Amino acid sequence: MNFKKIIPLLAVVVLLLGVIGGCSSKSGGSNGKTVIEIGSQSPLSGGSATLGDAIRLGAELAIDDQKAAFAKKGFTIKLNYVDDQGDPKKGVANAQILASDKDVLALVGHLNSGVAIPSSEVYEKNNLPMVSPATTATDVTDRGLKTVNRICARDDFQGPAGANYAVKTLKAKKIFVIQDKTAYGSGLADQFRKQAKKLGAEIVGYEGITVGEKDFNGVLSQAMTKKPDLIYFGGVYAEGGLIIKQARQKGFNGPIMGGDGLDSSSTVQIAGDAVKGVYLTSVAGDVTKTEKGQEFAKKYKDKFDKNVESYSAYGYDAAGVILKGLMNAINDNDGKKPSREQVEKAIRAVQDYDGVTTKVSFDDKGDNKFAKVYIYNFEQAKYPPVQKAEISQ
Repeated sequence: MNFKKIIPLLAVVVLLLGVIGGCSSKSGGSNGKTVIEIGSQSPLSGGSATLGDAIRLGAELAIDDQKAAFAKKGFTIKLNYVDDQGDPKKGVANAQILASDKDVLALVGHLNSGVAIPSSEVYEKNNLPMVSPATTATDVTDRGLKTVNRICARDDFQGPAGANYAVKTLKAKKIFVIQDKTAYGSGLADQFRKQAKKLGAEIVGYEGITVGEKDFNGVLSQAMTKKPDLIYFGGVYAEGGLIIKQARQKGFNGPIMGGDGLDSSSTVQIAGDAVKGVYLTSVAGDVTKTEKGQEFAKKYKDKFDKNVESYSAYGYDAAGVILKGLMNAINDNDGKKPSREQVEKAIRAVQDYDGVTTKVSFDDKGDNKFAKVYIYNFEQAKYPPVQKAEISQ
């Protein structure tokens, strides 16, 4: 037996045991306080990262604003954020990791409906409540999951609102529709198409593109042969910005319209001057319209050195609703750390929460009764676009 080899090995083992023994568990608390984590899932990389990062930063700011109130109750509140990359498989894998962490009692997310839908099945099995700032597909809440809530409007409100504006205000009679084949993009485009046809417009084309594509000359050539009054795109800015730019290069000078996936400074960065004349519907209101919103925008800029994006305030309000429900659950539990089931019920029970951009009261499916849709127009090549209309349900 070689004792010269065994002694250094024993030293390493002892050192590792010392490190492990010195690590206190999260539930043991920070500075003697009990830790509660709020999860966050949104794309922090890839084609939707501008919007996804805005959600994360908004949630972080909400927690910063309220951590003192929770500290008085004996709790340390932390944000546990992960990157879902806008990918359903990654979202589900992340959901399983978050669900396995018993300190995570609720979640802000997601941005993409196609990620939220499968991920929420994991949350439901683990009683982990989510509040989405941005997912608009009808299936997000129509499945009747008790853990799923959102503060934004649905596609069956947003799509028709866009069609009404396109046909009644912009006087579009012939419309060419392009969608990105995701749950969000195709769902929004379908709702837009149905309402536009109902109003008497002719849908002269309905074509799908693939997320990640860069060259849209094929589908745009098809569109140009149909001589539409308006081109509608269901999808997000990574492809939408290029479609706008390439449509203008092909000589299309009419209005181009999309949904909240275009409500981003990145649309302007990608499309450049071609963005002029683009309209969009968004489920996110302009925070600069109110004094409260202006204060939020300043605080956000001061903390992160970034201007607010469309979903910055919605990430903040989604986290705010969670924190309201969490505090109610703590109070109802005699000041002790509540279970996920208690938090889940307390969040769904939130009524008349007055956020930065939206009031929130959940119905029995988890939809917000006060959600609105906004119409915007890029009059210049700069963000944000100009708000043209505010539509209530």
